[in-house]
Amino acid sequence: LDLPDIPLPDEDIPAPPRFLPEFDNLLLSHADRRRVIPHDHPVPLWPGNGGTQGTLLIDGSWDATLKIANRVLTISHFRDLTKPEKADIIDEGARLLAFAAPAFAAPASTAPNADHPDIRFHAV
Repeated sequence: LDLPDIPLPDEDIPAPPRFLPEFDNLLLSHADRRRVIPHDHPVPLWPGNGGTQGTLLIDGSWDATLKIANRVLTISHFRDLTKPEKADIIDEGARLLAFAAPAFAAPASTAPNADHPDIRFHAV
């Protein structure tokens, strides 16, 4: 680890959702990606124009892709999401939209499981 003297959280504490861009080093540079890819979905890096969507880590595993288009963040998830996972993704997604499209982003949700008008979920 980069910071060996920092205390680590307990193993049963879920990792927060992390939005990764196209061509993120985590998915590109590891010969053995089973630590973060628990399924058979191919890493979304197509030839030609390259990456067309980012990836979303949920509790440290790649379980969804993301795309921002027309001021909307679309999450395409590979498994059913729990209500707390979805709420955390909405909160983090609102922060991503505030960064990527600040004029159009709604404020982050403060109510549990509240919907954000510009974040959509799609099961794959």
